[in-house]
This record gives sequence, C-alpha cells and structure tokens, in this order.
Amino acid sequence: MTASDAARPPVTELLATARPLVGAPMAGGATTPRLAAAIAAAGGFPFLAGGYLTAEALRVQIDEFRQLAGHVPFGVNLFVPGQAVVDEAAFAAYADRLAPLADELDAPISVRPVMDDDDHFGEKLQALLADPVPVVSLTFGLPAPEAVARLHAVGTCVLATVTDAPEAEAAAGIGCDGLIVQGSRAGGHAGTHDPLRAVAEVETADLVREVRERVDLPVIAAGGVDGPEAVAALLEAGALAVQVGTLLLRTHEAGTSAVHRQALADPDFTQTALTRAFTGRLARSLRNRFIDDYAAAAPPAYPQVHHLTKPIRTAAAKAGQPDWVHLWAGTGWQSAREEPAAATLARLTPPR
Repeated sequence: MTASDAARPPVTELLATARPLVGAPMAGGATTPRLAAAIAAAGGFPFLAGGYLTAEALRVQIDEFRQLAGHVPFGVNLFVPGQAVVDEAAFAAYADRLAPLADELDAPISVRPVMDDDDHFGEKLQALLADPVPVVSLTFGLPAPEAVARLHAVGTCVLATVTDAPEAEAAAGIGCDGLIVQGSRAGGHAGTHDPLRAVAEVETADLVREVRERVDLPVIAAGGVDGPEAVAALLEAGALAVQVGTLLLRTHEAGTSAVHRQALADPDFTQTALTRAFTGRLARSLRNRFIDDYAAAAPPAYPQVHHLTKPIRTAAAKAGQPDWVHLWAGTGWQSAREEPAAATLARLTPPR
C-alpha cells in the first residue's frame, strides 16, 4: 500500500452515510451548494456538479458548500471531454431547421460549430489537485490513467459513470475506486463513453447485477428511482448506495429553473424520451414539442448542438415556454415534490 492509498479512505467508508442515498450532480444550475449541504445534513452523500463551470466558478461552489456544511465528505463531478467529430453538413442543416424558431424567440444562433470546448477539464482537474476533495466522479468517458493516479496521490477517490459492463471494466482498468452504474431510465444525459452508442433499455437493477458479475468495485446505482421500493431493489441488487436526481429537482434547495419546476408538476406532460435534440448527446427529458419537431434532424454532435440550441432554450425559459426547453427528467419524475430535500431523502429511505 502506498502513502497516497493510506491517506485515501475507501469508497465504502465515505459512502457509509446515515441514508444509502447520493445526491446526483445535476449540471446547469439544479445542483447548488445549498442543495448539496441539505443532502449532507439529511444523512445522504452530496455531490457538486462541475459540468459547464469554469475552474474559478467551481472553486466558489466548493467554498460555499464547505461554509454551509462544514468538514463533511462530498464529491465533485467532472465532464470528461471527448474527441469532437462533427458532420458539418448535418450540423448546418439542423441550424437551418432551427432558424425560424430562433427568430420567433429572438434568440440568434450561430451556424458555425464550436470545436474547442473541453469544458475546462484540465483547469478544473488542476484546481482539484491543488485543493483536494474526498471524491471526484467522471461522466461521459474516462481520462488518461495519469489523471486518476494524480487524484489518488492527493487522497481523492475516483468514481466513473458507466452504462454497461465493458465501460465498467475499462474504468476498473485505469484504477477507478468505484462506479456509478447508470440505467437507461435516468434523467438528463446518458453517461455513455461513446456518444454515438445507443442506450439499451435495461432495468438499473439488472445492469447493477451484470456489472458486479464482471467488476469487483463498489457501485452506486442511478436511474428509475421513484420511491423507497426502487431504492430497496437497487440495494438488493448489490448497490452500495442509490443516486437520486430527478426527485430532487423540485426541492426547495435546488436551483431548478421555474419553467422546469412547473413542467415537472404539469399533468400535460405524460412521457419522457431519450433524445439528441437539445445537445447532440442522448439525454432523457420530458417529451415536449422541441423533441417532437426536431429530434429526427439532430446530429450526434456534443457539445456543438448544445451550443447551437442554448440561445433558444435560454430565451424560451425566460419567456416561460416549456415546449422549447430541455426538461431533464427520469422516468420517476411524477414522484418529485415541492418539499425540503431532507423530506425527499426521508421518504426514499427504505425501512431497515
């Protein structure tokens, strides 16, 4: 055992919280330091969402969380950048298709794809090496093994989001300490390492069992959580803890936009759908007109489509028009309530 290994608590110890629940790192504003602190206070394990933030903005959120929660274990999630391969003709055709809607919303869009967005991964990694946190989780892929080794050297545990057994084996191969096993029913972006790969419809409990047969690492299960019975089933399948995202979106401490909150409670929304329409990467949202009208034309280009549609989504959200906004939601969205996060975690905790 190396000195760095000795200084790094095992994941099983870090996740041994009063409740076997993890607050999902929901990028884009939904996960706030206040929400993460509330999850910690309620006996869960909190994450901050580093996606879409600069290194400085992430530092601010970490400092705020520490001020609110004190010295409790927590995690930070990072998006791992991929190699952007964009069909520029398909991208231009999608931009042309969106132009009338952009004009209607007074939301100018750029037809030139953004090719240099790595989500500030290197800068955020450096910030987390300079000011270590207990856990870093990775989404959208795996970094070079050196990045994991450097995090280990400062005492940080590393978790990888995986969506099938081969991804889990790859994560184990670069030294990750644990896995977040994401089933197809999870809300928001699918964490597939290959952004072009289709997401197989699979129950999260079945995926957890399959991964655990192939990889001997602790597992956090994510996807399809709609009540304590779902949590119990995932724990029974072998998960150490269960990640909760969608059911936190309406909590008092979440930074969820007003239009998103209202849509989650609106009985007119009756389905979710996996779509590339909003960002170019498969993500599960409440099904709205944007998905119906544009999903078939959206090219598989992330983050280029994300940048293309962002002005439209921003303008629609400000105008209170949910049909043109990404309304990330897992299949259990109807169980989300307007309540403190502590109440959500309490009602999701299975009886002992």
